[in-house]
Amino acid sequence: MNLEQQLNEITQKTYGKKIADCTNAELYNCVLQLSKDLMAATPAITGDKKVYYISMEFLIGKLLSNNLINLGVYEKLDEVLKSNGKNLADIEEAEPEPSLGNGGLGRLAACFLDSIATLGLPGDGIGLNYHFGLFKQVFKDHLQNAEKNDWIEKNSWLNKTDITFEVAFGDKKVKSVLYDIDVIGYENGVNKLHLFDVASVDESLVKKGIDFDKTEVEKNLTLFLYPDDSDEAGNLLRIYQEYFMVSNGAQLIIRELKEKRYDLHKMNEHAAIQINDTHPTMVIPELIRILTEEEGFKMDEAIDVVSKTCAYTNHTILAEALEKWPLSYIEEVVPQLVPIIKELSDRVAEKYEEEDVQIIDEDDRVHMAHIDIHYGYSVNGVAAIHTDILKESELNHFYKIYPEKFNNKTNGITFRRWLLSCNKELAAFLTETIGDGFKKDANQLEKLLEKIDDQAVLDRLYEIKKDNKTALAKYIKEKEGIELDTNSIFDIQVKRLHEYKRQQMNALYIIHKYLEIKGGKKPSTPMTFIFGAKAAPAYVIAQDIIHLLLVLSEIVNNDPDVSPYMKVVMVENYNVSYAEKLIPACDISEQISLASKEASGTGNMKFMLNGAVTLGTSDGANVEIHELVGDDNIYIFGKDSDTVIEHYKKADYVSKDYYKKSPVIKAAVDFIVSKEALAVGHKENLKRLYDELLKKDWFMTLLDLEEYIEVKDRALKDYEDTQKWKKMMLVNIAKAGFFSSDRTIAEYNRDIWKLN
Repeated sequence: MNLEQQLNEITQKTYGKKIADCTNAELYNCVLQLSKDLMAATPAITGDKKVYYISMEFLIGKLLSNNLINLGVYEKLDEVLKSNGKNLADIEEAEPEPSLGNGGLGRLAACFLDSIATLGLPGDGIGLNYHFGLFKQVFKDHLQNAEKNDWIEKNSWLNKTDITFEVAFGDKKVKSVLYDIDVIGYENGVNKLHLFDVASVDESLVKKGIDFDKTEVEKNLTLFLYPDDSDEAGNLLRIYQEYFMVSNGAQLIIRELKEKRYDLHKMNEHAAIQINDTHPTMVIPELIRILTEEEGFKMDEAIDVVSKTCAYTNHTILAEALEKWPLSYIEEVVPQLVPIIKELSDRVAEKYEEEDVQIIDEDDRVHMAHIDIHYGYSVNGVAAIHTDILKESELNHFYKIYPEKFNNKTNGITFRRWLLSCNKELAAFLTETIGDGFKKDANQLEKLLEKIDDQAVLDRLYEIKKDNKTALAKYIKEKEGIELDTNSIFDIQVKRLHEYKRQQMNALYIIHKYLEIKGGKKPSTPMTFIFGAKAAPAYVIAQDIIHLLLVLSEIVNNDPDVSPYMKVVMVENYNVSYAEKLIPACDISEQISLASKEASGTGNMKFMLNGAVTLGTSDGANVEIHELVGDDNIYIFGKDSDTVIEHYKKADYVSKDYYKKSPVIKAAVDFIVSKEALAVGHKENLKRLYDELLKKDWFMTLLDLEEYIEVKDRALKDYEDTQKWKKMMLVNIAKAGFFSSDRTIAEYNRDIWKLN
């Protein structure tokens, strides 16, 4: 049966209609069913050893287009639908985006699952089935408001299984339900994303916004990703969630090993467990507990085999992001783990005296990363500079003890989604120009360098960028009601809102430009500044930065003297689907975190792949992008990581000194509490942000601001040399191959997992 017959059969059976008579929403359900049928007929990837990738989030995005591409039927299906007067792109719009993650950590996990399957490696994800995700962001009165993000529909990618487990907490037991999402590799087999839900979940618990009773754990466990942890109940709920995830994961892993009749004493020969950040750390003591209490292991045997099975990925240099839970909290939530954690801690204390490497510190806090490092067999950073900083400073005490455990795995992205799916025009042109080998071997993009002097190729790249800018402008007009000039420079910063990523520095640049234009200094090319980000509900300063950006958008876009030269847009509810429209349209990619603070970044890779030029600090994967493209094809500014680390060590950075010394900095910072800003915004939010910059500025915004202004001005000027810019675009695309997640996963497998 051909594809058209298959789809027609589904539309007739489901709606009693032919393809041509169905609505887009009906066709979405039918194409979803067709995809699931095709995946069900695709062989599962099997092997003697399997990786289990445990992560608190999997930001998988919409799956229809990606799955159809990986199944190899996207173009055929597109033709079938067109011949019936339908458009696959319109049908894709009907798909809700799964709200199972938030930022780079979750998107990375999703790319990794795609690449694990594409490389034909046996590997499943383990996470939670959040009903409302992080939250849906809504702007009201220039402030971020949070609403529940209700994404689960009757027909979805979720396949309910008959697998359930019991999870015991200190004062209660809950039952889990397992849902699976099929993960199809590109022209390869199928793995699974296992998502655990709590059987007693109650969505009606959420009354207004995202507020709910945090103490009703049996009902709330899987409602939200990262519930507000600004109070004790929120902290406890996070521990409940994390234990619920790892207890289910551990039970599933042991069940699968037993089904295959493997000897649990040789667990490490058949399973590798990758702990993605510290959230799943409790899988280590939980596995030890199950092996000793239920499988007859001696403590030494259990610790030995679990330590050979678990590996840890560190995603941060921020000390506050390395989880440290009060032992009393763990005692309240999972008392059964406390004797094991104490045992693990005592064994470390017997061998090492340094306070910095203890699992339980003198304040009775449990350091989750320390469990991972002592009782896992691999510790990896996610960019070359990140891993160096871990080894040389942040985790140096551990590196001295376990140098053999430390390794680097620079992050990557799946080109199937971030090029083939979201930038079909560019993907088609690359195929026509250099062949389609890059779809499986991203390094083949280097062939594009042979065309650096081919004017027709350069012109076409520029045209494709213009087409993407036009499409984005249309989408932003519909969604945000803001008219954009597609001849302007699209300068884009989209990522989680956090002070270290320094959206506030970009805002100060916008203020600087606004004041210049008001003073009569008009730019020769108009500029469009686009932001997208959610701020954690408890992160007050991050929300104040969003407020400032929305205030600037209102002031700039409605000022007749300024708006012809400059526009500011903060897109609402930024997510993967929005990213897929923003990234192909970007000219300048803002990667301006304080050096030494961004572990890697993956947005920088997606922008580069789609022909944007990076404006950034020597931080995270920017360092490797810089090495690949060379000085002439990137804009680097700011103090380097050594200088920044030295400032922290000496505690000698005083933001007010920079403010007093520089009229440019002073004017930009003062504007935050100017009468123009206060007329539009809220004094409380603006004043708090102003005070933060002058009294604290922990991430040293003012340290780099003047150089940022200077280098960004140069980038904007260079954009006007169209020929030069076209070549910069080409070099960035050609050199992006290194950042394929297929390469990253091949390295994980070679050095850490060693799957057969």
